[in-house]
Amino acid sequence: MDNIEFIELTTENIEEIGCYCLRSKTKSTGYQGKKGWLIDQFRQGLTYIQMLENEKLAGFIEYTPIEHSSRVVYGENYYVIHCLWVNITGKGYATHLIEKVIQDAKDHKKNGVIVVTNPTTSWTPSKEVFIKKGFVEVDQAPYGFELLVYKMEDAPNPYFPNDWEERLTRYNNQLTILRTKQCPYIDIAIDNVIEAATKLDIKAEIQLLQSREELLRLSPTPYGVYGVVYKNQLISYHRLTVHSAMKRMREVSVLKI
Repeated sequence: MDNIEFIELTTENIEEIGCYCLRSKTKSTGYQGKKGWLIDQFRQGLTYIQMLENEKLAGFIEYTPIEHSSRVVYGENYYVIHCLWVNITGKGYATHLIEKVIQDAKDHKKNGVIVVTNPTTSWTPSKEVFIKKGFVEVDQAPYGFELLVYKMEDAPNPYFPNDWEERLTRYNNQLTILRTKQCPYIDIAIDNVIEAATKLDIKAEIQLLQSREELLRLSPTPYGVYGVVYKNQLISYHRLTVHSAMKRMREVSVLKI
């Protein structure tokens, strides 16, 4: 029988246990940025739980109160799931991790639990496992984003803003990369975009979103922590290869001629 264990990361054990993502490159800027970000966010109520099967990492979940969330969503007294990942499928481990969040929300008398999904990228959790646990879809946004909620109380639904097109017009046609330190893979994604832009002789500007207020106001998608905008068009909100980034920028340039 498998031995299942849950470990919650804290400021005291993060050095010993480490983060789940990019754990093979602990000296990279992405990993170190994520670690520092987590230490700061633990003070704001963020929870990061790793699941172990027979002492080996099997998955993790990260969630936080909505007022400190990295997702562009509005609501009151909710938890927001940032990330859910399992590398051992077919054993219900994702469900077990979701149940941890739901129970925590009940214990802290939250209105419910929120998650943002998108079927076109692995950078957001899959929708189906949440639907099976009783989450319902309450809003949508461009580029395939879906807002799901599990409610414990008769409270107003959370919601996305509706000014997505306006957000894309704020950068004067310049290639702008908006980022936070929430995901360690963002550094790799940015390097690919910069390399693609250099090959096309396009100057890029990186803008670090340092507060939730900035994220809510400026992010081009509900994902919040990473977005690339060029000529008033969304280039990407997840990692692209250098070739794919070049292709997308060329497509946008043709549209604007």
